[in-house]
Amino acid sequence: MKRTFLYLTILFSLCVSIGAGQSSRGPVKLALYPAKVAEPAQTYRLLVRPEKQTDEDAMPLYEKAIQLMPKDVNRIQIQEWLSLPLEKLSQKEAEEAVQKYIESLRLLAQAAQCKRCNWPAWKPVDPLPDLISYRDLAFVIRLRARLDISRDEYKGALAAIETGFSMARHLEGAPTVIHSLVGVAVGAMMCGELEQFVQRKNSPNLYTAIVELPKPLVDMEKAIGKENAYLKDSGAAAQEQSENQSEPGYDRARVITRRLDNHVNALQVVEAIRHYAATHDGQLPQTLSDIKDMAVPNDLMSGKAFEYRRTDTGAALQAAIPQGGNERDAVRYEIVLRK
Repeated sequence: MKRTFLYLTILFSLCVSIGAGQSSRGPVKLALYPAKVAEPAQTYRLLVRPEKQTDEDAMPLYEKAIQLMPKDVNRIQIQEWLSLPLEKLSQKEAEEAVQKYIESLRLLAQAAQCKRCNWPAWKPVDPLPDLISYRDLAFVIRLRARLDISRDEYKGALAAIETGFSMARHLEGAPTVIHSLVGVAVGAMMCGELEQFVQRKNSPNLYTAIVELPKPLVDMEKAIGKENAYLKDSGAAAQEQSENQSEPGYDRARVITRRLDNHVNALQVVEAIRHYAATHDGQLPQTLSDIKDMAVPNDLMSGKAFEYRRTDTGAALQAAIPQGGNERDAVRYEIVLRK
């Protein structure tokens, strides 16, 4: 049971680190320009259309992309660039870094087209999965998107974000909860880039594309069930002990997964607000119920409408704190409307 205990300790630690890394921030300030929902509705997508997917297996493509990653890229520098305001990003330096990953990015874009990803089988007695390389690839995908957003190259930015969301979906199908948690983290990174995208002056409205993202984006219950099925091979007593030990980590994983889906919902509300402003003389709605011509999703944490109120400078949009979570798990936006 030592290996199982170590695995579950890492699981819980990863839950905490993802929770802190993705939400240890105050309200996100969004400076929005009005923008109508794109016509036709299928103009923009955040995942590859089913009819454009191939029967190819994504797993070999991910493995090759990892093999081709350069060994001399400064990961800390990439994360620092991603933490900067968009206008302070050095496009030249970011482009130089991205070019070192260009072959890996090409393979990842190809993997995004695949319907399936056949992960190697895993058992509790096997070595723990090493997913650091997938995290590194996600940061480079994010930098690629950020660079294109800074250049107002929206087609390229959306292609990168599509690749990231596809990786998140593929990680869901892997054999451990840790894989799925990394998928959740990748999805959260892509939502962060959508926050940058929607603030550009001429960025298209992605309301329909966001609506079409699957819910849940990453099915954590499927991952937990699959992992517990693997544990059956260890015998009934070992399985019961493992499940008891893992429950705190699993509960935290559930909260983090719901937070990701709520992040997607909040972005859908933001795009509905941008559409409203574009069709109402550049004005923000007084309440979300003022938005009549499109669906406004509820806050998944409360089951009710997101908290929305007008302020002296614009508006505030906030989700409820989830049960078993804290205020860092609540999506919060401070919205200012630009002309």
